[in-house]
Amino acid sequence: MRSPVACSGDRVKVEGTWRRAIELAEDGRSVNVLDQARLPYQIAWRRLAVLAEVTAAIRDMTIRGAPLIGATAAYGLAIAMHADPSDAGLARAHAELGATRPTAINLRWALHRMHARLAPLAPSERAEAAFAEAARVCDEDVALCSAIGDHGELLIRAAAERAPGRPVQVLTHCNAGWLATVDWGTALAPIYKAHERGVALHVWVDETRPRNQGLLTAWELTQHGVPHTVIADNAGGHLMQRGMVDLCIVGTDRTTRTGDVCNKIGTYLKALAAHDNGVPFYVAAPSPSIDWTLDDGEAIPIEERGADEVRYVAGHLVVPLTSPVANPAFDVTPRRYVTGLITERGIAAASAEGLRVLFPEHAR
Repeated sequence: MRSPVACSGDRVKVEGTWRRAIELAEDGRSVNVLDQARLPYQIAWRRLAVLAEVTAAIRDMTIRGAPLIGATAAYGLAIAMHADPSDAGLARAHAELGATRPTAINLRWALHRMHARLAPLAPSERAEAAFAEAARVCDEDVALCSAIGDHGELLIRAAAERAPGRPVQVLTHCNAGWLATVDWGTALAPIYKAHERGVALHVWVDETRPRNQGLLTAWELTQHGVPHTVIADNAGGHLMQRGMVDLCIVGTDRTTRTGDVCNKIGTYLKALAAHDNGVPFYVAAPSPSIDWTLDDGEAIPIEERGADEVRYVAGHLVVPLTSPVANPAFDVTPRRYVTGLITERGIAAASAEGLRVLFPEHAR
């Protein structure tokens, strides 16, 4: 089993210490995760020791972000196998974890991978194999995100060369950083890499209502010393009109094989503004976030979350109880508005052909 001590490659700080967003606990059969629901006001780690705690953490967004959801689900299945490694136990854990969040494809990808590894084994072998496989899922996520950072950093460096003498202005939406992955992040990985390699930059951080995940991005960037400014969601278009954004980099919860991108609600509006103002719009898309079975973004299930996420802010009622509330959690950006997909294998055109060049094993 993987040591609970942070391994080489852990590159983002929590209170000055390099940590991963999910770590195997010292007992070797539970995990510690950073409670994102308490951030940025309080730093608290939560131990997940039973299947019900893992499913609740994913469903109530104690942990969030497509890659981290997948990694947590992988460990959730391992935790379940420690308690009940029977065929029925495997099927039950797979079903319960799979029902937690409908949009992020990494959840289904991780569970499929874990099930394929465990189903052929004898029940007595499943727990140890499950924890080992979950550790591999996490280690691979770190490697994928680091590679995305290397490829995306070149885009930021190119922007710096086009506008010498001032910081590169990058706009991002939601949180696609260390908190949303095991380490490094997706959209933030190029920013971290560029910052560490001496490229002067500044990040415009959308607050991203109603869950305010932009505050998590601001917390991360503060921990790492990256210059940034938090803005209201609707300020991005104004900044682009004023020439104050050099490029946008966002994450993805599910990208079709043809390049349509499903991400946190509000992403589509940023893409429209970027298109209108000639601002490059990139999506950091690790391959486990690509749904190779879908041709059209309209087929992606959009999670509709509870009204109270909109009704209440920090426990205070801000919307009249008599007013109906709609709360779609994601939207789809058509591929025609995406400049490119930053993957672990390089930057692809947002098209079936563009992805096929980098991932020929998924070609139809």
